[in-house]
Amino acid sequence: MRYYIIAGEASGDLHGGNLIKALHKKDNQANIRCWGGDKMQAAGATLVKHYRDLAFMGFVEVIANLRTILSNIDFCKKDILAYRPDVLVLVDYPGFNLRIAEWARQQGLKIVYYISPQVWAWKANRVKKIKRDVDKMLVILPFEKDYYHDKWDYDVTYVGHPLTEVIQYEKEHVPVQKLSDKPIVALLPGSRKQEIKVKLPIMLSMVERFPQYQFVVAQAPAQPDSLYKDLIGTKNVLIANNQTYNLLKQATAALVTSGTATLETALLGVPEVVCYKGNPISFWLATKLVDVKYISLVNLIMDKEVIKELIQDNFNEAQLEQELRKIMEDEAYLVQMKRDYASLWDKLGTYSTSELAAEEIIRLLRN
Repeated sequence: MRYYIIAGEASGDLHGGNLIKALHKKDNQANIRCWGGDKMQAAGATLVKHYRDLAFMGFVEVIANLRTILSNIDFCKKDILAYRPDVLVLVDYPGFNLRIAEWARQQGLKIVYYISPQVWAWKANRVKKIKRDVDKMLVILPFEKDYYHDKWDYDVTYVGHPLTEVIQYEKEHVPVQKLSDKPIVALLPGSRKQEIKVKLPIMLSMVERFPQYQFVVAQAPAQPDSLYKDLIGTKNVLIANNQTYNLLKQATAALVTSGTATLETALLGVPEVVCYKGNPISFWLATKLVDVKYISLVNLIMDKEVIKELIQDNFNEAQLEQELRKIMEDEAYLVQMKRDYASLWDKLGTYSTSELAAEEIIRLLRN
């Protein structure tokens, strides 16, 4: 079978890569073409476009890069037509992928959406387009199945969260490569250049305030060394290239940009503070459009504040120091966080997510 898979971010590349491995395992004739990153390519797909050329975050940034985005959409349509896949698999990345889905439906293609857009947070009316254009929706958050069914009368399939299988394998089979003799604070400032430039300097302001710790920055695979070295300057900070899990497994605490990394950090059992600061106009627009109590996946899944979220103006040096000290020194706070982390695992469940997703895709093709 011929599969065309589109992912537009680092997390999509991770989950897309594992999906590609599962597809090859279950379909030894699988021919896969993709938009994504190094992990999808390494899993055996032909990479058409890297996500580093696709990731524009925020309303203002999208408008500023609209010409590039529209050009990418046009190129994608032509490439799909030339390849003529048996199925189109869309991985999250809704601003791009929902446009492609609408067009692909008109072309008569079979369409699977793996990792739902966050329609429960904003733009809920997108569900109408999803119901119209998508043959099979595979969701990874436990509350999404009920959301789609109860509010929209749309049956979707919960396949578990792909990070649980990734983290479980990491904990059981991958040995730690020691980074420092001192206790470590991990800094995860995101994967996009624009967010790293905004968030990392604030995170780095903690280095002098906690001299007993070794601060280590997780380098995003798509970003050059020079980006981090210019921001770090003369500070005693290490850079961990392409070894985020190795870093987290030996970290005492972590400062983490909102997104998939907050869930990865929690599943690895590391006390964390969530840090977010975006373009002021984009953030203001988001507050008017987004209807959720939290920005981190951990808190959203647990439906309560398990980890502290420092957002926009609250993400400053004084409050960051206060919260970092709390996750290092407040024993009662840490005990409760660990209990919540255990409950998080229970809520997500234990699934072979990538294989289940692959089975659902192949089942659709055989029907």
